[in-house]
Amino acid sequence: MTKGSINVSVENIFPLIKKFLYSDHEIFLRELVSNATDATMKLKHLTNIGEAKVDYGDPKIEIKVDKEGKKLHIIDQGLGMTKEEVEKYINEVAFSGAEEFLDQYKDKVEDAGIIGHFGLGFYSAFMVADKVEIITKSFKDDPAAHWTCDGSPEFTLEEADKTERGTEIILHIAEDSTEFLEDSRINELLTKYNKFMPIPIKFGMKTETLPKPDDAKEDDPAPTQEVDNIINNPNPAWTKQPTDLEDDDYKNFYRELYPMQFEEPLFNIHLNVDYPFNLTGILYFPKMTNDLNVQKDRIQLYQNQVFVTDNVEGIVPEFLTMLKGVIDSPDIPLNVSRSYLQADGAVKKISSYITRKVADKLKSLFNNNRGDFEKKWDDIKIVIEYGMLSEEKFFEKADAFALYPTVDGNFYTYQELYDKIKANQTDKDDKLVILYASNKDEQHSYIEAAKAKGYEVLLLDSPIVSHLLQKLETTKEKISFARVDADHVDNLIKKDDSKISKLSDEEKTKLDELLKDVIPSEKFSVQLETMDSDAAPFMITQPEFMRRMKEMQATGGGMFGMGNMPEMYNLIVNTNSELVGDILNTKTRKKQERLINQSLDLARLSQGLLKGEELTNFIKRSYDMIK
Repeated sequence: MTKGSINVSVENIFPLIKKFLYSDHEIFLRELVSNATDATMKLKHLTNIGEAKVDYGDPKIEIKVDKEGKKLHIIDQGLGMTKEEVEKYINEVAFSGAEEFLDQYKDKVEDAGIIGHFGLGFYSAFMVADKVEIITKSFKDDPAAHWTCDGSPEFTLEEADKTERGTEIILHIAEDSTEFLEDSRINELLTKYNKFMPIPIKFGMKTETLPKPDDAKEDDPAPTQEVDNIINNPNPAWTKQPTDLEDDDYKNFYRELYPMQFEEPLFNIHLNVDYPFNLTGILYFPKMTNDLNVQKDRIQLYQNQVFVTDNVEGIVPEFLTMLKGVIDSPDIPLNVSRSYLQADGAVKKISSYITRKVADKLKSLFNNNRGDFEKKWDDIKIVIEYGMLSEEKFFEKADAFALYPTVDGNFYTYQELYDKIKANQTDKDDKLVILYASNKDEQHSYIEAAKAKGYEVLLLDSPIVSHLLQKLETTKEKISFARVDADHVDNLIKKDDSKISKLSDEEKTKLDELLKDVIPSEKFSVQLETMDSDAAPFMITQPEFMRRMKEMQATGGGMFGMGNMPEMYNLIVNTNSELVGDILNTKTRKKQERLINQSLDLARLSQGLLKGEELTNFIKRSYDMIK
């Protein structure tokens, strides 16, 4: 038996490992199962190339809990180690890695999650164990070795009588970590981190129901048998070629990823690239809501089928963090801090690749089945619009598939829309004015007024639409967007044909003074307009610029402080309306005020601005007028 002291200058490195190297103690199991997987996969490679003259067989990794003995066993059938290899890899390489780590990060240990770079995965065991044993038998014809260490620099290393190839690690669980002796806790961790590892992982046994024999009676119980409880799927869908998968395979994998999701995804994007980096994965478009903050199930990041994180900001573009699915890349380090990931060159390339791939897939879905794409538009538009706002390359590509729906349920690409409305909706200054509504019911009268002129009205109702319109106006030439209730339609698209007012200049001045006397100036800015005689006498509008800035402020961005400004509206008074003429010519001031207030309240009612006590008074006054 060899006794020795690990060659390390830090007197006791294990408390440092426990305190600093991992922010989360539970990932010790991920590290040890990953090591077992590596050892098994390496053996497979060596047997394939003829370096290892052994029968690879059908190896498993087994996890055993010994609650009474306070031990946790991780057993593999991989390539194992000789005594010399234990001496080298466990006592020298890993500890020199630990020293290098501590030297490099001694001033900022709290941010150091980069253990994988230093070969320290095995030593995460000491976060939960006060003694660790390794019993290992190499695939070579050497005796087995038994290494023991109690968390001090001292270790023992002796021959063992293990006859089967592979490695068993025994953790003597510390008093402060007994949660890891509970089957439910171990099952939870294996499911979280190792659900898709490439080698089957056995954890206990389970009962399997067998088919009834042909001669069984109807009420005979079905026979059962005990089988290994394999908790992982070693061949998840993303590791296969898209040509080998059907629609149902993608849907079943979605359910495997998100067992609590009951809605089917709308469609998926299979990622598969091997140059200039390795990346595979499947992204799913779920049904979206207009609430940008709702996001229960997120994209999961894996490295060689080992779960790393579901906090993927900085790895995938921000607008795609609303999607679901899996990304797997060996180029993403397993143990990393967020700041390290976001600064990593390979990660940045991955992000731009995913953006391009998603845009290409959306374009092909649109081209292959436009009708289906239009049906799904409401459920996916928030992601596409957010992408157009936040990623320049995506914005450029989105021209081919971003849709602009109308209030009548038609869908246009930008170019189709431009071609359709250019002749009719270009104003006297040669600017194309694109009209839109955000709510068909609330803005119904304005929509109808625009449609009466033969204008198309888009329906744009997502929460970031104001930001998107601003982006489009600054990118496309000689266009502007105007919500249909921003002004009278003749003012939104000004043509040369000016209308003649029925009122003289003197009458207009008198009317203007009367209205401004009665109508509160802190709420309404009165504008006299010459319109068709059958247009509404009073119309309330909110200027496009002011309203849009307030909306942008509410969803982040826009001019500072606009969100706190009081609501201001324009009151447009049609000087050619018969009612307006009557108001001007009414003899008594009291009746004039009553007609003005009633007309104003009707205009407010049509905009949903009449509420509470004012609405109650309006209804009572209206009944009195009927009487």
